[in-house]
Amino acid sequence: MTDIFDWPTFLREFSHAAAGQGFLPEILLETEVGPLIVWERKGEEPPIYISAGIHGDEPAGPLAALKLMEDGVFPVGRHCMICPALNPSGLVLKTRENRQGADLNRDYVHQLSPETVAHTRWLASRPVPALFVSLHEDWETNGFYFYEINLGEDDPQRASDLLEAVSAHFPAEPGLEIDGHAVRSLGWIYHRAEADLPDFWPEAIWLAKRGCPLSFTFETPSKAALTARVEAHCAGVRTLLMNWR
Repeated sequence: MTDIFDWPTFLREFSHAAAGQGFLPEILLETEVGPLIVWERKGEEPPIYISAGIHGDEPAGPLAALKLMEDGVFPVGRHCMICPALNPSGLVLKTRENRQGADLNRDYVHQLSPETVAHTRWLASRPVPALFVSLHEDWETNGFYFYEINLGEDDPQRASDLLEAVSAHFPAEPGLEIDGHAVRSLGWIYHRAEADLPDFWPEAIWLAKRGCPLSFTFETPSKAALTARVEAHCAGVRTLLMNWR
């Protein structure tokens, strides 16, 4: 794996891997650079949902989704929904925003971007996920951290297991505050189901408002090697899927 993300290659490889695992595609939107596609394999509900690539300068998430798909980690018999590249034009341009300059992960309340409109329409047509994992990166950190939004039973051991699994690749981000948020323990932000800025909802808040009981947003350090970032995301997702109930 190199530090170069190539959109056409990714789209081709993900399509091949997903088809091999029995996932069916649905094109939500045709963009200037190619389709915004979601992949779904029906099964027992409520579903597990993974998203990545909402910020185009964060390629580790899409590549981790590809590796997880190639490795067949998504539980057979469970309804699974994967959206590996929510911002095609941003991924091509290698910019956080889409081609029109919109940060899609701040657009889930007003839904002014066509990508967000198409995505929320699709999500609203599906059962509310039981587990949501969003794969991100952070240019300002050196360690791994995650946000947890939990509307149900608290489980500190799950958070500890997650950080332990990722520690083979990155330590937990140090400090008692990360990005303006107090941590519950190193690397773990236990976030209420409210947006930091009421007019700029991220995807995780929109899903929480729909009733998604448990979500995790992973953040790997963008300055680190791409391979390590991808492996960290994969380790975290694998651990959640093994321990999730």
